[in-house]
Amino acid sequence: MPKKQKYPYLVGSKWTAMQKTWGWRHFQVVNRKNEGKWVFAEMVAACDPNVRFWVEARQLKNRSLWQAGWQSLQEMTKNDEEQI
Repeated sequence: MPKKQKYPYLVGSKWTAMQKTWGWRHFQVVNRKNEGKWVFAEMVAACDPNVRFWVEARQLKNRSLWQAGWQSLQEMTKNDEEQI
């Protein structure tokens, strides 16, 4: 039986950075890389395809850094208020 893949739906997923990252907030995962026990996601800014970087996939679970989907500023502040 093959080993279960970590983060099977990573490629194509959309994320909102809680702080501007390289000048942008909205990103999409366009590639993944497995290195030993680590999984990395290549992020590309939605508004500027030249802005690309790799992030360790576990960081995407940190809600103080990332929110799943593309969130508006209004939605982000609403989510922050709900968590308090």
